[in-house]
Formats: sequence, structure tokens, C-alpha cells
Amino acid sequence: MEPIASTPTHCPYCALQCGMNVTPLPQGGVEVTERADFPVNRGALCGKGRTAAEVLSPAVRLTSPLVRSGGRLVEAGWAEALDRIAERLGSVRREYGADALGVFGGGGLTNEKAYALGKFARVALGTSQIDYNGRFCMSSAAAAGTKAFGLDRGLPFPLEDIPKTGCVILVGSNLAETMPPSLRFFTELRENGGTLIVVDPRRTRTAEQADLHLAPRPGTDLALALGLLHLVVAEGRTDEEYIRERTTGWEQARAAAMAHWPEQVERITGVSVPQLREAVRLFCEPESAMVLTARGPEQQSKGTDTVGAWINLCLATGRAGRPLSGYGCLTGQGNGQGGREHGQKADQLPGYRKLDDPQARAHVAGVWGVDPDALPGPGRSAYELLDALGTDIRALLLMGSNPVVSAPRAAHVEERLKSLDFLAVCDVVLSETAELADVVLPVTQWAEETGTTTSLEGRVLLRRQAVTPPRGVRSDLYVLHELAARLGVEKGFPTDPEEVFEELRRASAGGPADYSGISYGRLAEENGVFWPCPQPAEDTTAEAHPGTPRLFLDRFATEDGRARFVAVAHRATAEEPDADYPLLLTTGRVVSQYQSGAQTRRVAELNAAAPGPFVELHPRLAARIGATEGDPVTVTSRRGRATAPARITSAIRPDTVFMPFHWPGEGRANTLTNPALDPTSRMPEFKSCAVRVEVVGPRQ
Repeated sequence: MEPIASTPTHCPYCALQCGMNVTPLPQGGVEVTERADFPVNRGALCGKGRTAAEVLSPAVRLTSPLVRSGGRLVEAGWAEALDRIAERLGSVRREYGADALGVFGGGGLTNEKAYALGKFARVALGTSQIDYNGRFCMSSAAAAGTKAFGLDRGLPFPLEDIPKTGCVILVGSNLAETMPPSLRFFTELRENGGTLIVVDPRRTRTAEQADLHLAPRPGTDLALALGLLHLVVAEGRTDEEYIRERTTGWEQARAAAMAHWPEQVERITGVSVPQLREAVRLFCEPESAMVLTARGPEQQSKGTDTVGAWINLCLATGRAGRPLSGYGCLTGQGNGQGGREHGQKADQLPGYRKLDDPQARAHVAGVWGVDPDALPGPGRSAYELLDALGTDIRALLLMGSNPVVSAPRAAHVEERLKSLDFLAVCDVVLSETAELADVVLPVTQWAEETGTTTSLEGRVLLRRQAVTPPRGVRSDLYVLHELAARLGVEKGFPTDPEEVFEELRRASAGGPADYSGISYGRLAEENGVFWPCPQPAEDTTAEAHPGTPRLFLDRFATEDGRARFVAVAHRATAEEPDADYPLLLTTGRVVSQYQSGAQTRRVAELNAAAPGPFVELHPRLAARIGATEGDPVTVTSRRGRATAPARITSAIRPDTVFMPFHWPGEGRANTLTNPALDPTSRMPEFKSCAVRVEVVGPRQ
């Protein structure tokens, strides 16, 4: 018997996009093994990646379309299911107009799917009402990065630079649990003599690795960054030559920071003045340093300003646009970076072009073969779109997202979904959101299809098909092709992913996220290519563009090439504690589950390691409410309540409780969270809301 070939591909989960080999086994099933040649994980895989093939099993995933009949979902054929979707979308559009149709995408969709979904919404449906769950993940960092640098790419340098820098401030990331293979870069940083500062209200597994752990009160990261910049100025640690030659706006930003003196910042954040001074010393003494943010500072109603304050710290010390230095965002979802570049975001067209830019509209419309004036304008952001379901938006097509678990104020979002005239969901598994649908379509996933993703480094990667999908399963591209045809758009929605990517290349050409010089062939040969990567002019003999691993070394992507300081000031969270809700809730992830858990909760090994939700309490708080380890406790906010066992630990602040957000039901953390939106990014305030905690009763 000939050996079955392994296929080199990438993990379906986080934005590291770790390299792995996938091998179908002769006796059935699929084996996942490490790939040592991929530089991000270098052969390491976390438990989620190692068990990823479990979700390929027909026993776990959807294998037939489902339609609602008599109040329940029953199996149906593809033609019937697609006909029903097209008929309902068409009838809603005729009765209420195109903007009564909504489209909701996901940060796990490949670049080809995200591109096609955005095109489908604007060309086949004619609606402006499209956004995606990546709005809940990186949008504040994207907005701040664009303001400061003229361009948003999660990391402007590869991960391999981290061990070579002098200091890293890691703000609001527990990467030891959210992306474990990346921890080695920070371990190597310390082994090389560099220092790691971790900013987190909890002493997480990541914080335990730090040389200095700062534990601010949730929602006060902005004050913390401003306090550090105040000390940089007061101690004479600014890089005046760099500020003069490579930035604008310093006077206003400096004045704003100087209004946040250290003792005031200590009162706001709970971080002591000596710790603030030590952080400044560790950050400023080496020749190079970085600030990396994640969801902690970003998922706030002032997330854009908060990230902007950390960027200001980099700019004031000359730590951006220089080798081994800079600001970066640790993108979370598997294709969170590419997902926001190619058109499924409410205000963007492919290539990270702005939807309200006439030149951008003309370019993309030319590629699509439509009139630029026929393209709708910007629509609602993700939460605003979900909030409008059942009123302004009467029908929704949803791909690759589970907002019943992952959205803020989730009980309200669940009710909005139930109030729709029609809901169609494309997914791999029967998620909690899919259970509410009128039609559910079973679609291919990572190892069953070919497509590209873009990692947190801005490295475009090729995921290769390794196995044949089960009978009855089709690709999302097939779904969009068939629906477009039924809605009267016969051309423009190919089902071959490489053909879609070739069109994406043309649509992105000349845009901020230029993929035009990237091809499937290059991706296969080069283990990924960093964007921007423009295509050389056809009338020259220029060599192919090598890609851009490191941005901003010569100039920033602004009109004058200078980075922009943005003057910001601290302000309170949207919901501060009071007598009725005296504590702060913050949320996050655990190592053995991923996002809404729709896939990982179907893997026995992962469930054994993380079987359900919990409420993390400081011993002093536990004693005050009479809770012991494992007691069921109820956490109540102004939006609802959640109940889960108590987990008592001194790793959290006494004024703060923590819940992971992977589970539905009575332990659903996002029942509690606050949808207050950042005015620029429209990011909800997941990371801080006022709550009270009470013991339900003794453990059963």
C-alpha cells in the first residue's frame, strides 16, 4: 500500500496560523502533526491545534442542509435550501428595500470568502448592512494605528524580531493561554537579556513570566499609558530628534500627558508610582523596545484613545519605524487581519480601501464591472447591525460567527435574532446561533478547502485542502455563487478559490493592503508573503516585489511620511461601580477553548481540560460574600445574570471578577457585558462593566 501523503497547511484557530501537516489515515480519521519549517510555531502546537481534526468528523459537524419546518430544523436538499434563502431575501428586498437585508461575517473566513461576501452584499443584494465579528476584536487598534501611522497592520514586524529587542510592554494579553506557541518568543527575549512588562488586572500565566507585572483596575489602561508618558517627559527620556524629524502633533500630546501626574494615575489605576517609574526605566534604557496590545485595552468604549496613548509612548521615545522597535496589535482570530482588509467590514472595500473614497469606489467597481454609483455607502457596525435586527433589518445571512455567545449584551442579541423575518446561517457545526435559523447550510472548513489567510504578522498564507469534505457539504463560495445566480447575478461569483484570489489581487492593487504581487504559487514556494506586495508594472523587467516584513522604516504611510501623535485624556468607563453594582467584571479566554466555543466544545480532550464557565474571585471578596471554592455564584449586571462555580485565587484584584466567555446558557459571560461603543472604532466595552456577585447556595 502506498503511503498517504501529508498536506502542509495551517491551523484553523488563532491568528498565529501555526504550520501543521494533515494526513488522512488508512483506517479512517485524520492525523495532525507539527510542521517545523514554519517560522511562527517552529513545530509547536497548542492543544487546540493538535486536536483540530476532531471537528472534521461527520459525527461532530453538519453534513446536510437544514430548513425549519413545524418549528424545528429538518434535513433538506441543497436546491430546496438555496431556493428558500433566495426567495426570502428577494421578497424582503422587494417589500422593505435592500437595506432591510443584513450580512454578518467572521474573522475566521478566508480572504477569498471575506472578499466574496463583501462583494455579494454590495452587488448581489445591494445592501450597505454588512459587518463582521472582527469588529469585536481588533477595531480599536486598527483605528488608532491608522490615525498614527496611516496604515493598520497588526504587527509591523515579524514575531522573530521580538527576542531581539530590549523590552516589550505587553498590554492586556494572556498569550500563554490564547496563543501558547508565541510564548517562546518572549521567553527568548528574556534569555537574551531583554525584559517583559505585562499589564493585566489578573496575574495570568503570561504575567507570571514577566519581569514586571502591572495590575491596573479594568478600564484604566488609558490613564496608565498617559502616566508613563508623563514620567518619560519629566525624566527627560524623550527622543527629541526623532520627534522633530518623524512626527507631528507632539506639543498637544505632551500637554495632555502632563495633566496625568503619577500620584493621580496611581489613584485611578491602583498601580503604584514606584512601579510606574520602574516600567519607564525598563522601557527607555535599552536601544530598542516594543509595545504590543491585545483585547484588554482595545475592548473598551475608549479603546481607540487607549491604544493611541500607548502609540504616543512609542513615538515620544523614538520606538516606532526603527529596527526592533514599534507598536503592534496581537490580532486574535485566525484571519482577523485579512478579514478586515477585503470588504466584509461596514466601511471598507478590498485592499483596505475606504468605502466613501470616490477613487476607491471607482477602482473596485471597475474590477467588479459595476457602476461606482451603484455601490451602497457605509453601513452599521457589528453591534449596531445586530441591534437593528427585526426592526430596520428584516433578514440576515450569517457566515462563520456565533453572536448568541460572542456578542455583548448577548441575551438582547439573541432576542433580536429571534425577531427576524428570516435568518440563514452558514457554518461547520450547529452553533447556538444556527439553532435559531430558518435555513442552515453545512460548509467546508480549513482542511477541506483551499484558501488564504493573513496572520497577525501581515503574512499572507496558503491553507491547502488536505481531505475531501463529507457528502452534502459545500463551500461558502458555492453558496454565494448559487444565491447570486438565483438573485439575478449570473456572473462574478466563481467557486474556485484561486480564481477569487486572482480577482482580489486586482481589486487590492494600489490600495493600502496591496496583494497584487502575491499568487498561490508564491505562497506555496515562500511559506507566505508579507503585504503590501504590489505587482511590478507590466512594461518593466523589475523582479517580483519581495513583500514587506517590516513597515515604516523609511517613512510612515501618511501623506507627509510622519507619524501623528494624538492628544488624548483619561475618562471613566461607560459604567462605573456603584452601591448596587460595586464590582467590575472583565472577560477573556482559557487555553483549551476558543472564541464562542462552537467548535472546541465538541472536542472531548479540550472539554476535559476546560469543561465549563467559572467566576474568578479574590479570597477577600469570596470571604465577604461567603463563597468557597466551587460554590455556584451569580454575577449580575444591568443587562442580566450569569451563574457559574467560584474559582478563588489571589491572582485577581479584590475589586474585580473574571469570567471566560466560551459557553452559552446560564454561565454565558456575555449576558453581562456592556455594548457601550467606542465613538471611532464602534468597539463594544467587553472588558469592563459594573456587577454584583452573590452566592447561590452550597455546591451540589
